[in-house]
Amino acid sequence: MNTTRAASVAVVGPGAIGTAIAAALHEAGRTPLLCGRTPRERLTLHDGDRLVTVSGPVRVDPAQIAGTVDLVFLAVKATQVEAAKEWLAALSGPKTVVCVLQNGVEQLEGIALHARPGRFVPAVVWFPVQAQSDGSVRLRADMRLSLPDTPHARAAAQALQGTRCRVELATNFRALVWRKLLQNAVAGLMVLTQRRSGMFGRTDIAELALAYLRECLAVARAEGVELDDAAPQEILDKFQSSPADMGTSILTDREAGRPLEWDIRNGVVARRGRALGVPTPISDILVPLLAAASDGPG
Repeated sequence: MNTTRAASVAVVGPGAIGTAIAAALHEAGRTPLLCGRTPRERLTLHDGDRLVTVSGPVRVDPAQIAGTVDLVFLAVKATQVEAAKEWLAALSGPKTVVCVLQNGVEQLEGIALHARPGRFVPAVVWFPVQAQSDGSVRLRADMRLSLPDTPHARAAAQALQGTRCRVELATNFRALVWRKLLQNAVAGLMVLTQRRSGMFGRTDIAELALAYLRECLAVARAEGVELDDAAPQEILDKFQSSPADMGTSILTDREAGRPLEWDIRNGVVARRGRALGVPTPISDILVPLLAAASDGPG
């Protein structure tokens, strides 16, 4: 007889990524505790013609949390970490694992200020999701996460075992994080043009994107990360083969007038390039424009 206890799980930040993770757990009979800023009775995920409804409610007051959980999927943006610290305090016990579903190569630095050290798991999210105007979320591809091959990461992988979300425990995790950063960085061009993936079909934009991706690759290699020469072209190819109306989270935030994750997606390349003596002429133009689009003034 199997007497293994199912892990208690919470999702903090039921936006696009958080809704997808919650839906994957719910389908497998492991509906998580939902924690966020906006009260809702349910979450809704569209997968093609299929609809997945996750029963709520979404809790909005950390003071009403009765106890800690085994695993937290933290799906807030870097701009929202400060606001999430009370959730982490309420949900985290001495053995709680916090899996950080966030962009960038500096995922854990800010999070570590707000939860117990040593039980954080960074993640690379490979599936595109888009928030809809009615509050639902549309999934545009199969769900996949990459995690480092560590004991704490295995706890997160076990919670998702048997769900629609495939989990890879990667020995080359740092290279995967940088590869995703390249993909996120070049998506910044979509913010400045306020266009979707179809824009990468333009020859001039494709040339600019490829040059920027190669600049980011040079910084990654100066950091000691092993990425193949083909990575920039492969990333550009992916944008060009995506549906023309495919967006990205930073573009959604720009359209909604919200603060942008420009520093963790783009500023980090320029910062680390300067520290390592790697020229970043394209970043030096893009980053101030993205910062101004996010933070103003004007």
